[in-house]
Amino acid sequence: MSIRIMELSELDDLERLSRLFAEIWGRPTVPPLDSDVLKALAISGNYVAGAFDGDRLVGGLVGWFGGSPPGELHVHSHILGVVPGHEKHGVGFELKQHQRRWCLAREVKVMEWTTDPLVRRNVYFNIAKLGAEAPGYLVNLYGQMRDGINAGEESDRLLIRWRLDSDRAEAAAEGELREPDIEELRRAGSHTLLSVGARGEPVAGEVGSRVLICQVPVDIVALRRDDPALAREWRVALRNAVDRATAQGFAITGATRSGWYVLESGIT
Repeated sequence: MSIRIMELSELDDLERLSRLFAEIWGRPTVPPLDSDVLKALAISGNYVAGAFDGDRLVGGLVGWFGGSPPGELHVHSHILGVVPGHEKHGVGFELKQHQRRWCLAREVKVMEWTTDPLVRRNVYFNIAKLGAEAPGYLVNLYGQMRDGINAGEESDRLLIRWRLDSDRAEAAAEGELREPDIEELRRAGSHTLLSVGARGEPVAGEVGSRVLICQVPVDIVALRRDDPALAREWRVALRNAVDRATAQGFAITGATRSGWYVLESGIT
């Protein structure tokens, strides 16, 4: 599949992008970003881009400049969406790499965004595929969610920080970033912060080593549908474990396809 990525600024394209986000997030009447907001972002020099398969818009990515703390310029990457069926073709990865090159061309070395810590495929993408890290846990950041995917859920998020010129980011861009070996970490003395029990329940561990491992359930979206009480139990358990660890200086620096996160202390 040949995917073409380009910045968008014309109103027709921005209206298509707004509708795309509305479709992906199940918000047909209240899109996550209106076309007028997208237009304002585009004309003020921020990042608004779409991915095309032929003439069909199949993905989009939007971000803007931020400066917190003052004097430290970064780009906040707010929303990335790919139509179902195209994720497997690497459209999301190509959009993020396009955004990375856009930032580096403007001498911006750091990008940040947020992601649900229980949606492990997204955490894996951010940490293992892009080479970012997660140094912070943000409790109920946006309040209760109202979109078609997450309606009724509290919006706990990981803060994702991507150091765009780092060795990790470079290796990830070349597809050469190695997935952590959980058994090797266990043998080296890493403690288990949280794991999945025999009934699918969260089992709390301990914080007592420089490197920690943390497991999350296979499919939190299905769990929310089939067993809301257990899904809520996981939300609280992960919040208690990872929020405490990041407050003590740990950051998530690794993730596996099988649902394990690796946390290291002393990451800045």
